Amino acid sequence: MGIIAIEGMKFYAFHGYYPQEQLIGTEFLVDVYVEVNITKAANSDQLIDTVNYETIYRIAKAEMSKKSKLIENVAERIIFKIKSFYANIEGLKVRISKLNPPLGNPVARTFIEMNENYRKHCGKCNKGILVQSDGDCWEKYGRVFPERKANLLSNFGNNLCRLCIEPYLIQKPDDSAED
Repeated sequence: MGIIAIEGMKFYAFHGYYPQEQLIGTEFLVDVYVEVNITKAANSDQLIDTVNYETIYRIAKAEMSKKSKLIENVAERIIFKIKSFYANIEGLKVRISKLNPPLGNPVARTFIEMNENYRKHCGKCNKGILVQSDGDCWEKYGRVFPERKANLLSNFGNNLCRLCIEPYLIQKPDDSAED
């Protein structure tokens, strides 16, 4: 396990609750920390086997260029884009700092920090699994009859590993059967 981080990305942006903040703009710092298994990349020495911090920078830059009233909204968008791009990440932290916020007296910065953890446990066998959002195993692994799904949810919760859900599948994602 490892952390791939990019800290101190500086952007001039127009985020703020008050109209004046959205007109004048200010400087922001963005820090992103991605928790991921880096063993394969360490052994292969290939960029394809890791999280590319250039991609993280481009995602942050794109999201920072879109006006928002709250930096919480910007951080959530950054998290969503990174999570959409890298399915193998196990955790993610984004911190956005507003430098010299207009508070009437000198303040170096304010910031928000959002953390996501995608390591969950199978409700049936307790095996550790990666889950991007609660219940995504149902769509990722295939289809289950609605009545059976309701029963499994009731007994084991939202998350089941592939081995535990497989006996109940009526259609796997790669099946070409149509409804």
